Formats: sequence, structure tokens, C-alpha cells
Amino acid sequence: MIPSQRVILGAGLAILLIITAASIGLDLKSRSDSAWVNHTVEVLNKISDVRLLARHAESAARGYEIYHSAAFSDDFQAARTKIAPALADLKRAVRDNHDQVALMEATEPLVLRRIEVAAEAMRLVAENDQAGIAALNGKAEGRGLMQALMANLDRLTAGQEKLLAARASDSRRTGIVLLGIDVVGALVILLLVAMLLRESQRTTGELKSSLHETQAAKEALAAAVAERTEHLVTAHDELRLSVTVLQSTFRSMAEAVLVIDKDGNVLLSNPAAERMLLHRAGMNLRNLRALSDVFHGDGVTPLKPDELPSARVLRGGAFEQMEMIVRPHSGDDARHLMISGRPMLDAQGAISGAVLVYHDATVSRETERQLHQSQKLDAIGKLTGGVAHDFNNMLTVISGNTETLVASLQQQPELQRIARLIDDAAERCAELIQHLLSFARRQPLQPRNVEINAAIADIAKLLRPTLGEQIQIETVLEQGPMTAHIDPSRLTNAVVNMAINARDAMPNGGKLLLETHRVVLDEAYAHANPDVRPGPYVMLAVSDTGTGMPPGIQEKAFEPFFTTKEVGKGSGLGLSMVYGFVKQSGGHIKIYSEQDHGTTIKLYLPPGEGTVEPTSPAAPQAIGGAETIFIVEDDALVRNFVIAQLQSLGYKTVAAADSRAALQLIEAGQAFDLLFTDVVIPGGMSGRELAEQVAKIRPGVKVLYTSGYTDNAIVHHGKLDDGVMLLTKPYRRNQLAEMIRKALGGGAAS
Repeated sequence: MIPSQRVILGAGLAILLIITAASIGLDLKSRSDSAWVNHTVEVLNKISDVRLLARHAESAARGYEIYHSAAFSDDFQAARTKIAPALADLKRAVRDNHDQVALMEATEPLVLRRIEVAAEAMRLVAENDQAGIAALNGKAEGRGLMQALMANLDRLTAGQEKLLAARASDSRRTGIVLLGIDVVGALVILLLVAMLLRESQRTTGELKSSLHETQAAKEALAAAVAERTEHLVTAHDELRLSVTVLQSTFRSMAEAVLVIDKDGNVLLSNPAAERMLLHRAGMNLRNLRALSDVFHGDGVTPLKPDELPSARVLRGGAFEQMEMIVRPHSGDDARHLMISGRPMLDAQGAISGAVLVYHDATVSRETERQLHQSQKLDAIGKLTGGVAHDFNNMLTVISGNTETLVASLQQQPELQRIARLIDDAAERCAELIQHLLSFARRQPLQPRNVEINAAIADIAKLLRPTLGEQIQIETVLEQGPMTAHIDPSRLTNAVVNMAINARDAMPNGGKLLLETHRVVLDEAYAHANPDVRPGPYVMLAVSDTGTGMPPGIQEKAFEPFFTTKEVGKGSGLGLSMVYGFVKQSGGHIKIYSEQDHGTTIKLYLPPGEGTVEPTSPAAPQAIGGAETIFIVEDDALVRNFVIAQLQSLGYKTVAAADSRAALQLIEAGQAFDLLFTDVVIPGGMSGRELAEQVAKIRPGVKVLYTSGYTDNAIVHHGKLDDGVMLLTKPYRRNQLAEMIRKALGGGAAS
């Protein structure tokens, strides 16, 4: 080999050695760069893992707070278990970078603290500790930790991405230099160049594959973050909707709700509390107690300070439906309240406040009171009506025989005077019994359509001489025709009784006002007054300017024999008779009174339908006859009295003590012209049923009923049945003669 060749060969060998050495060096550097690029990608993946685990733990905790699902709790625990090893792995991966080691030292406690905060929130939710949740949310620690944690992870990611870019750049430069050397040495050693190119291409492919994988990981991470963000937004919207619903419900509640702290300060109140109790946030219950007097449910016994609802609940006592009555010093109406209370506990179990719920039971308690009063009056009425029959039987005999005795003692004035006293006493007893029957709603009414304004005008004329000159009588009558379907004689008695009571309430004189109006009692009024049927009524109001009545007197005003007058100046039956008349007529009565200002009694009477019915003309003087009267009366004294009276009037009589004996006589062919029967008789049939059986045997038979207590045989809804004639006990001889003649001359036929 020539020197030049040797030189060339030596140069080639030298170049080969240089190229080989350079190639080896550059190949080693390229491998190192690739390894660092891969290491950087691994670090980015580990950062992404930590970020995903933190997000996953936070999302699971949020889901558990909202839905209380065990699945979210399991997800949280799984993420919590993985996060510590992931942090340790990441710390090992960045140990070659001092700055990132320091950043990881700062990030690790943030991650662990965020997990602890989420775990604490889940524990409070599981224990339903609303106060603890509110306190934890108020700190907003979790949000701050998460923001700081994400910021640090972003910084770590940015640092690694910067290192990745730098190392990728170094790798590319090394490849370019290596490619240049290979091109220069390609003329010498083609195989080496090919091998170097192949190695370079392989290294470049690995680098591109690594970059592609990194990009795919970044895209997957971005998609996961977007999905979690969407879930968080949805959860936040649902939470906001739930809060809105709760706030709307709280504000629209009819019950008053107060949330107080342990010192009695009102922290939260709804509009009902401000309306009902005049309490609102910022006030203190101790200061508000000075504005009213508070009593137990009986309205008499005051509540001691330690018995008040707020004091009880702040001692830890939970209670339901505690009753109390509040009477404001301002003079407003008293309120009957039902209170429920629950203490609030903090995380340590100590009482931090309380929730009190107040229900206004004023209206329902008043309705119960009115219903109880109505039931009491009904019970008294049933007791009263039950004894009226026997009393009226006895009074019939006493009155009739005393009347005969008075007539027969004309030649003995002293004895006649005594007989008249007995007669007057019997008449007084009869009036009392009639008043009691009227209260008991057992007095048979004969209602008709009455022009109420004309009737009140006539009654006012009757009252002027009765009340005296000291009482000024005024009428305010609504214009136009106005009829009520009532018994006119009972209306007159009712107004006269109310007027006399008004006069007695105005000993120094005053004004009596009679008013009429058309009114409609609606469903709300009927709900507040259980015995009222809603609809149109004719209202008659009797008002005075007298002394008035306190509430306790108003409650008893309709009870029979209740009176505030001195002994001997009143029987206590006036208003009870008015009450019975109105109720039996299908109406309603109400007292409005204020002490030292006067009283108004309103009568709501059923309206009439059709035209006003004329008043019946006075009956002619009764006379006797020669017809045969069949008497059915179980009381022997009354039966003997009736027989004697009818025989003295010229009538023939047949008598039976019960319905069975009477029917047997009639079936046997006993002749008679009029059946005169008591309504309540023994023998298995009432007087009405007896008359119906007789009518089957003798169609068109004439019947006259008598009774001191009609029950429901011939009276329905307080009114006599159509076509029925009734002579009420007690009665006198001329009344008996008049009704017998009327019944015989075209009266009722069964």
C-alpha cells in the first residue's frame, strides 16, 4: 500500500476511529437524552395521577354530601388509599430536581389536608351535624386547599413540560450532529453510517412515540378534568335548587319558626314569626318577654321564667305541642299557641342553640269553645224538655180546676181571692215551662212568611210604654221588602225579652236600637261558628248603650236560670227563650258586648220564600156542642179533668188510657165525632200512629192532638206538620172549647 494510500487509509482509519468514537459518544448522549425524556414523561404521568386522585377524592366526597350514597364513600376511600403511595412515587421521581423536590414538600401536606377536610365533611354528613357542616363550609378551607394544591401541581407540570422541551431539543441537536458526522463518514464507512442512521431513526421513532403517548395522556387528562368539572357544576346546580326549595318552604310556612342561640338571641326567623310573634332576627327573647304576659293553656296560671319554651329547650329538653296563652300589653287579642322545641348541638355535643316552632291555635280553640258551649246548651235543653210533659199534665189539671173554683166562689170573695192567687201561680208556672220548652226547642212553632220591617215597627210601638220615657227607641230598617220564615208571636216575645234586658242594663236611661239587614254568612264564618249553615239570612240586631257584659257573662247568657239581676227581679229565662226560638227556627244568634259601652244581640233568621202570609183573624167565642169526643190520655188526673170539662160543655165523651185500649174500642164499633189524643201515650203507639191506624178503619176521621212535650211525632224541624191541629198543655176551659169546636167544624183530618 502506497504511503498516500496508507495516509488515506490511516486518515480513513483515523476518521473511522474519530467517527466511531464520536458516534459512540453521540449515541450514548442520545440514549441519555431519550432516557431523560422518558423520565420526564413518567413524572408528568405521576403528576397527572396525583391530580386525578385528588379530584376523584373531592368528587366522591361532594357526591356523598349531596346523595349520602355508600358508593361515593367507597370511591373516596379507594382514592384516599392510593394517594399517599402516588405522592411518594412522585417525590422519588423528582428527587434529581431540587426546586421540584421543595415544591413537592409543600404540596404533599396540602393534598393530605384536603383529604382530611373531605373526610371530616363526610363524617359530619353521616352524623347529620348541620351546624358542623355549616361551620366547615363557612371556613371554605377545602376550596382553598384544592386551589393551592392544583396551583402547585400546575407548577410541577409546567416545570416538567419545560424540562421535556429542553431535553427533546437536546436530543434533536444530537441527532443532527450525529447525522452530519455520519454523512461525512459515509464515504469511508457506508455500513457504519447506515447503522448509525438506523439507530438514529430508531431513537427518533421512540422519541416521537413517547411524545405521542404524552400528548394522548394530556388529552385524556383534559377530558377527565372536563367530565369532573361538568359533574361538579351539575352537583352545584342541584345543591342551589335544594337550597332555594328549602328557603321557599321556610318562608311560606304558616307556623312561626325561630332559631336562637344559647343566649336567646334570634338568629333566624320566617315571615310567620314576624307576623305572629313580632320576633325577627337580631332580637333577644328576654327583652321580648316584657311586652306580654304568658300563661299556661288554662289561661290562668302564669308561666314562670324557667318554664318558658326557650328556657326549657336551652336546658336540653325537647318537647311537642306545649300550650301557652300570650296576652300582649298593647291590648291586642290574646293568642293561643302550641309550641314544639328541639335543642341544637355542636360537634362536641354541647347545646349551641335551639329551634322553636309556634302554631297559632287561637281560631281552633275558639271554635272548640263555641262547640262545647253549644253542646252544653243542647244537653241542658234535653234535660229541660224531659220534665216538661209531666209538669204540663199537672198544670193542666191545676189551672183548669182552679179556673172552675174561682168561678164557683163568687159568693165567697175571700176564698175566691185565694183561688185567684193559686190560679196566678199556676199561670206563672205555665209561662216558665213554656220558656223552658222554647229554650229546649220543644215548643211547636207555626212559622209563616213575615215582613220583618213591618213586624219590628209594630213591636217598637209596643215597647215604648213598656220601657218608659228614659229609654230612647230608634229603628234602622233596610229599605225594600224583606221577609223571614218565622213564628211571629215568638219573634215578638224574643224582641220584648231582649228589650227588657236592655232596659235593665240602662238604669239611668239610654238608647235602644233595632236594626234589620240582609246578610250572607259565608263558609269562613260557618267554619268559625260550627252550628251555622252558610247562606242568606235576615239579620235583626237589638243594641243598647248599657253596662255591657264581660266575656264570662257572655258565655253563660243563654243558659236557663242564669241571671245577674237581684233575687226576685229576673228568672234568667229571657235570653234562653230567645236562643231556643232562633235555633229552632233554623237561625243563628250572636252576642257582641263591651263593658261600659253596651251590648248588641244579632239574630240571623231564615229568609222567607214567596209572599207574606196574612195574619189569621181572631177566633170567635168558643161554645159547646153535642158531639161525641173520644179522649185518649194516659194521665188519670188530666183524663178526668178533660171529661168533666167537655161534659160541662154539652159533649158526650169516651175515654181510653192508652193506644191499645183505644184501638180495641174503635175496632169494636165505638162511635165518635172527634179523636182527641195526647201525642205521648203508652200502648205501643204514639198519638200520631194511633190516628193513622184509626184513619184506615174510618177514613176522614177528625183529630185534635194535645201535648206538653211533642217530641218528633207531629213536629219536625221545630214546626208543626201540615194539616195538624195541636192544643198545647197546660190549657184552660175556653181554650179547650175553642179548639174542640174548631176541629169539629173543619179541622184536621188524619
